Amino acid sequence: MGLITSLIAITLRAGTSLVYATIGETFTERAGILNLGLEGIMLMGAVTSFATAYYTGNLALAIAVAVAVGGLMSLIHAFLSVTMKANQVVSGLSLTLFGTGFASFLGQRLGPASNGRYLIGLTGPRFTPIDAGALGQVPILGAILGQDLFTYGTYLLIPLAWFYMYKTKNGLWLRAIGENPRTADAMGVNVDRAKYGYTILGGMLTALGGAHLALAYTPGWSENITGGRGWIVIALVIFSMWNPARAITGALIFGGINAVQFRLQASGTNIPAGFLNMLPYLTTIIVLVAITWWETLSKRVGSPASLGTAYVREDK
Repeated sequence: MGLITSLIAITLRAGTSLVYATIGETFTERAGILNLGLEGIMLMGAVTSFATAYYTGNLALAIAVAVAVGGLMSLIHAFLSVTMKANQVVSGLSLTLFGTGFASFLGQRLGPASNGRYLIGLTGPRFTPIDAGALGQVPILGAILGQDLFTYGTYLLIPLAWFYMYKTKNGLWLRAIGENPRTADAMGVNVDRAKYGYTILGGMLTALGGAHLALAYTPGWSENITGGRGWIVIALVIFSMWNPARAITGALIFGGINAVQFRLQASGTNIPAGFLNMLPYLTTIIVLVAITWWETLSKRVGSPASLGTAYVREDK
């Protein structure tokens, strides 16, 4: 039972950043915007949040800075995709390249002079697991409750996101925009403004996922801190069929793979470390192939009909 509880705890921690980014991208794609800049946004969220926390000691400010940076980067993507009608794939990939390079640059320039201006190797304030008291001693429940505030945030975010998307009028309009923006426009919805808003929201949540990595999961900064999570999120959105409630399933699967990977490495297994490190990405490929095969057999297409397509409003 101790091993199971430990694996559950690690799985929840490893999946937290994925939940934030997956739900954020789900909102963005439901509005018809494809954002492939998630990796760059997560890296920028991580480096700016850690630098802010290191110099100010204020974790709340660190989160606010990360969210603002994520919102700004996604605003750029929204401007290019919605206003300029640019190719969304090219815009998103450019955002990833920019974010990856600029985050690396900041990591080499924002550190103190005593550390050669590098942020790598420094320690700062971090979010620690909450003491659940007597409940923390209960098997499994203790693993769920003994998490940091970021993970507790996902416990609220998932049901709230699902309720908003499927039980509110705004959620109905969101889904309508992604499926048929012209019809939504005819019903009085400001399509462009909605696309801007949901793209920015997605970037903010993605940056929050990056901040979790630097402030809680693996406190500190390293240039590969995301480990490709931004790309895994793209697969998780497909895996969840653009449903926020299913995002937790995908995140837990990949979080569980990470947990098993760390456990196997710590146990001194003879399995090559390189193979263990590639497990999350191998699983991503398998999941995408399986979903594509299932959709082909069931003749079902889960993605929003207008995803990745620029909407041009006709004059009335």
